[in-house]
Amino acid sequence: MSAPRIAFFGSPTFALPVLEAIRERFEVVLVVAQPDKPVGRGLKLTPPPVAARAAELGLPLAQPKKLRGNGTFEAQLRDSGADVAVTCAYGKILPAPLLALPRFGFLNTHTSLLPAYRGAAPIQWALIRGESVTGTTIMQTDEGMDTGPILLQEELPIAPEWTSIELADALSTQAARLIVEALSRLPDLIPTPQDEAKATHAPMLVKEDGFVRWGEDAGAVVNRFQGVAAWPQTTAFLNGARLKLGGLGIAEGQGQPGEVLGVDSEGLRVACGRGAVRLETVQPEARRAQSAALWAQSAGVSAGTRFDLWEPPSS
Repeated sequence: MSAPRIAFFGSPTFALPVLEAIRERFEVVLVVAQPDKPVGRGLKLTPPPVAARAAELGLPLAQPKKLRGNGTFEAQLRDSGADVAVTCAYGKILPAPLLALPRFGFLNTHTSLLPAYRGAAPIQWALIRGESVTGTTIMQTDEGMDTGPILLQEELPIAPEWTSIELADALSTQAARLIVEALSRLPDLIPTPQDEAKATHAPMLVKEDGFVRWGEDAGAVVNRFQGVAAWPQTTAFLNGARLKLGGLGIAEGQGQPGEVLGVDSEGLRVACGRGAVRLETVQPEARRAQSAALWAQSAGVSAGTRFDLWEPPSS
């Protein structure tokens, strides 16, 4: 068959390498991104990165506010002549009538080894849960949440020092390479149904996911710090005041959860449920981040000070 024509659905920076890799090998007949949103203190209406890049490249661009029941957009996708659509971090659920339009349907680049970590935040939850390996899945999109059959899959080892920022970069590069392979092999890829019994979920993060659980062991505290590095970042509380923490790593020591074990030029050592962590930087609300040692001196924090304990509410 001749090279397929592609409709690309994506929005954030993560999707840019995937778009670039596709357009280098195939004809992109339509780019679909989320609508422009107010950004910054001035609330300036700003296009998502994929929309901005499509405009730079002169590619046909659509930014529908809704998909379900949107006959105008359905006609635009149909008239584009796309043989297949590719989604990468687009951010909207695709209704069945839309999925049926391209000849080869929709292919999704999902940043986990499905059926593990279905959902909006697979990168973050893989780190929070302490995984050592993740990967990219190219799947055929159906009406479910990442439930479609698997077309291609490749593992990616997670470096111990990676946060969600570095892992996202690595997975974006992998996804770009793997989707090009999948598109090059259409229609010969054999779909493999997912094993529902092995499915796990990765829901969208909320601010509370960044709150330190001092009662957990030190490894779990560091895993969470790495997983929420992009957003919402790591938050602790001292006498009710919120503090953003940076540079968390495993340290020696044992004490009561949240207890400061020592302060030195390298930062604060704080006890967890088992073991301890070192904090390199602290950022009080409405102030800039500073070295943990400098903050401790100005805040009167020393060995024996206890951070507030926070636990998620029982469901």
